[in-house]
Amino acid sequence: MSLSRPQMFAMSVLVLLFSVCLATPVAADDWPQWRGPGRDGVWREEGIVESFPIDRLEILWQREISSGYSGPTVADGRVYVTDRVVDESEQQTERVHCFDARNGRSLWQHDYECPYVGISYDAGPRASVTIHDGRAYSLGTLGHMYCFEVESGEILWKKDLFSEYNIDMPAWGITCSPLVERECVIVQIGGSPGACLVAFDRISGIERWRALDDDPSYSSPITIDQAGQRVVVCWTGERVVGVSPATGQLHWEYPLPPKKWVRACASPVWDGDRLLVSGFFVGSLMLRLHTDQLAVEKLWYRVGPSENETEALHVSIAEPMIQDGLIFGVDSFGQLRCLDAETGQRYWENLEVIPQQRWSTLRLIPRRDSVWLFTELGDLVISRLSREGYREISRAKLIEPTKRQLPSRRAGVCWSHPAFADRHVFARNDKQIVCASLADR
Repeated sequence: MSLSRPQMFAMSVLVLLFSVCLATPVAADDWPQWRGPGRDGVWREEGIVESFPIDRLEILWQREISSGYSGPTVADGRVYVTDRVVDESEQQTERVHCFDARNGRSLWQHDYECPYVGISYDAGPRASVTIHDGRAYSLGTLGHMYCFEVESGEILWKKDLFSEYNIDMPAWGITCSPLVERECVIVQIGGSPGACLVAFDRISGIERWRALDDDPSYSSPITIDQAGQRVVVCWTGERVVGVSPATGQLHWEYPLPPKKWVRACASPVWDGDRLLVSGFFVGSLMLRLHTDQLAVEKLWYRVGPSENETEALHVSIAEPMIQDGLIFGVDSFGQLRCLDAETGQRYWENLEVIPQQRWSTLRLIPRRDSVWLFTELGDLVISRLSREGYREISRAKLIEPTKRQLPSRRAGVCWSHPAFADRHVFARNDKQIVCASLADR
């Protein structure tokens, strides 16, 4: 059958369009802040492997760094991470690194003297660098805050928050990863007077507002949508609050005082009209967010007799997740658990994903119909989590655990949250930062 000239032309166009579609790369995402683009731990990229071909991931590049708890962040082809160095003369320095995401080449680095006095768990900085609109915002353990130009590393503005805000320094230092919301960059620092939360103009660094007389916690704030408004949610050392990102005005609060001492580390977790916080000593609190007004009410609260005898979930460091009406999270001694999001009732517990030890940590990263796990032993795991239980699909070693983050309790841990960007994973321990491809070739 012969084709007419118009038919041949149409066929050529279809073939060309099909070829272009095949050649077009899958869209890549960044990981520009604490827990990713949505600050919710969700990884949304396509074109990712469904299982690992070998039990140890092939490392694309690795670069030597020093110790720290901060997870890497990635934006526009650059990787950011912070660390701490103590030299032979006992001089203590915190550093902010910027690497090329393709090959690990150092693009710039900023060092500043930072003696740790009275800081427990002194491996290094806690807060991830936040990247937004050509600027990178870092916050060190003792409150050294910087705004850098991302290409050159030029300091655009800086703050010594410890001195400027009269901070009664928490035992583990300042851990809040900066939150950018519109024209403000917001941090929880526990300053006084009335400066538990402080917002700075993200361009000039001038204070926009301060709020609350609360003691600080170690939890980083998030932003949610409620009743048609943006609301900053923060778990302080005394309560869970919702404030205006523009003014700091308190919209609502729910008390959650510490049972022994402040150990609120995980960020709040938001799912529609539900808000969950969980801590090592205080257990888990689920709040109902009103949808027609800026208000909350308790949906349920569950706490065991102690961190050894827990009822629902007492998380140590890593955020739980809410998915399909279920809560998945790691309890105080490494028990992976599934709860009913409406009641807090436990459906099951798994004791085999990570070793059962005090403060065991497991990062949960939802992606499509799977949940990726990063264990404190440096393994990357692809799993399925459901009401029926835990199913492991594939596991591979990504990075070796090191002892500096937890020097006295076990043979080494990897507590820092990894970053997932451009179909790669970026992870750090106390000696190096590594990058491995996760692209489905």
